[in-house]
Amino acid sequence: MITAAILLFLIGMGLLIKGADYFVEGGGGLAARYGVSSATIGFTVIAFGTSLPEFVVSVNAVISGNSGVALGNALGSNIANIALVLALCALISPAMFMTGPSGKGRVQNETILMIAATIFFALLALTGELTWISGVLMLAAFGVILYIIWKKLGTEPVEKIETHGNMDWILTAGGLLAVIIGSQLVLDSAITLAEAFGIPEFVIGMTIVAFGTSLPELATSLMAILRGDLGISAGNLMGSNIFNLLLVLGTGALIRPIPIPSYTDVLIVVAFSLAVIPIVKGKPTVIRAWAAVLVVAYFAYVISLYIGL
Repeated sequence: MITAAILLFLIGMGLLIKGADYFVEGGGGLAARYGVSSATIGFTVIAFGTSLPEFVVSVNAVISGNSGVALGNALGSNIANIALVLALCALISPAMFMTGPSGKGRVQNETILMIAATIFFALLALTGELTWISGVLMLAAFGVILYIIWKKLGTEPVEKIETHGNMDWILTAGGLLAVIIGSQLVLDSAITLAEAFGIPEFVIGMTIVAFGTSLPELATSLMAILRGDLGISAGNLMGSNIFNLLLVLGTGALIRPIPIPSYTDVLIVVAFSLAVIPIVKGKPTVIRAWAAVLVVAYFAYVISLYIGL
């Protein structure tokens, strides 16, 4: 049973990652085909696409009554995005935070918005449960932040998106279907593993599921570095964290209340979010040193979750 669960988990992750990739490619092509600007595509289809695995897995978990996986997935993905993905990118190329005024300004703007979104979520979580009222407030805050990003960054040039003709429909529909099927496989196998090893659903969500659903962000950011899109790589990670907290959990809270099993973990998410500041504001030597600290802190935190069981 455990071997089968691990195999299904890996298959599900593969479907999630490739499905999100095809969804972004097809959705972007459709938008370009019907005259939507590249900037609009960048801030909607592509930004949502990298967070699609977290969105579908978490919403599916809430619907299935496994809110621990949903909450752990969103919080854990944010920690992984910062202390693993962002930190690894900073270790490889500190220049991603040292680009020209517009690139650095974009990263700093989105960092401020990401920290604001995290603190806002933490305040709502003080009640011990995310209710439908919390969901409405989070989605409203998400709309405000999206508008701010649009006003500040909507005029910046974005990579031209090409259409693939009728294949765009197949890529979009097929990608979405793969994500849905993959999310169900990931959710079912994660719950099976949690029960087999006596691990709480929240911890499984914070670690294994969160790491898996953060793989698209890791792949996207590393590819951006290789292409030289340094500021874009960092900015996309900040945007993904905003999506995870406000859109993903906000939608989930509208469907069913999401209990907060440990406020300590919420504070840890806030701490990791604030820990981005030295990287964004620092010099190359400081960036690399602090990025190494974050990577070590990430693995120490994951280990502590299992030691504390």
